[in-house]
Amino acid sequence: MQKTVAILGGGIGGLSACFHLSKSPQVSKVVLLEGGSQYGGWLRSTRRQDGAVFEHGPRGVRPVGAVGKNTLNMVSELGLESEILPVSNNHVASKNRFLYVKGQLHKMPSGLGGVVRTVPPFSRPILQNVLREVLVSKGKEEDESVHSFMSRRLGSELTDIAIDSLCRGVFAGDCKALSMRSCFPPLFNAERARGSILLGMLLGSGGGLHVPPSDLAKRSSKESWSQWSLKKGMQMLPEALEEFLKIKKNVELHKHASVKTLNPTGCGWEIKMEDGCIIAVDHVISALPAKSLASVLPPAAQPLSELLQGISPVTVAVVNLEYEGAILPEMGFGHLVPSFEDRGLLGVVYDSVPFPQHNRPGGPTTRLTVMMGGAWFKEAFGDPDKVTKQMLLERATQAVNSHLSLAVTPKWTYVAVLKDCIPQYHLGHWKRLETMRKYISDHNLLLTLAGASFDGVSVNDVIFSGRTAAEALVGRV
Repeated sequence: MQKTVAILGGGIGGLSACFHLSKSPQVSKVVLLEGGSQYGGWLRSTRRQDGAVFEHGPRGVRPVGAVGKNTLNMVSELGLESEILPVSNNHVASKNRFLYVKGQLHKMPSGLGGVVRTVPPFSRPILQNVLREVLVSKGKEEDESVHSFMSRRLGSELTDIAIDSLCRGVFAGDCKALSMRSCFPPLFNAERARGSILLGMLLGSGGGLHVPPSDLAKRSSKESWSQWSLKKGMQMLPEALEEFLKIKKNVELHKHASVKTLNPTGCGWEIKMEDGCIIAVDHVISALPAKSLASVLPPAAQPLSELLQGISPVTVAVVNLEYEGAILPEMGFGHLVPSFEDRGLLGVVYDSVPFPQHNRPGGPTTRLTVMMGGAWFKEAFGDPDKVTKQMLLERATQAVNSHLSLAVTPKWTYVAVLKDCIPQYHLGHWKRLETMRKYISDHNLLLTLAGASFDGVSVNDVIFSGRTAAEALVGRV
């Protein structure tokens, strides 16, 4: 029997679910409901008339693993191959990543030399920590904070500096609160399967998804890409998906379409919209943030709403800066800042190094993005609704001037406050997910969860969650 499916949320997860469902003969109609004015969620790019491109959300995608291949397969199917900007592993932006510690920039150790020698800010060679790790006994807990797991296995110095910074760079989160099991499943599973991260990575820890690679995905591994973007910025991806879906006869796309309530009807759902309109469907895939879904569920599903409410996101301020000339003292991807150094400032990305194609043509310029706040937003800047863009801009330019020893003023700036943009997978997140999914199946709710709140926050993870949600409904497309 053919189904009608509503997808709530037109971010990259909702678009991905829609993309896969639109190809299935089992679906007579897919209705995508997006409350805002554009699709693509946090994938936002500013394209200036002079040709410069600035990213306000994710700025590059890693091609690794099954989820990385899956995204490249979709890019290929959308006909975007010629728009790809690849960055290879031997590019300076892939090799040089920095940490800002005790008022100085330090290149992260890379290659054999960097691992066997003592490289500041560390007080001993990293290899010592890694070799010692094999002898550390296995953890007994069902879950553990990233900080606890990593300090147990790799020592507190490496954890307090490098792992703390990494969690701020990826999740804008606090490694003392984040779950190891949910944030870094391959490392958690490596310890479980082999008793050691190192042995697990060398010998494999079993399982793993298989995604057959497209020619583009094969090219990415042959050319050893470390990341990629698109010529007109990452927003090209949701725009291409929108174009692809617009011409599908079984798809209806709606912007400015906010859901007010969801009511189960026994054989599906009745969706009441804010404008009073009512839509009846057989199944709902929610790619909304967890708290947004909680607010539209019926009172009868209160236990599910409460579980969803427990997944809290953080707010990140993103400040784009453009300077005249090539002014960077170091070339690389950028630098991260551990929380003991500056709680409000997460890191600075040197955008013009990996993607010089996004610089305005004619004469050298330097584009930087400063990331601020995250789990420390309120503490550092106060209420996200009340903070002024001027204050964030001053804080960002001051940090850039001091970290990179610059005495110049940017010629162009853009400040965005991304409210509640990264869900935090706190301790026990996996159990919460298990309980939610069990509740949905026990109560025969024709509902599938997708999006960043659940199974991974990266662009690749979110796109893959949309595909998984679609396939759970109609099988492999």
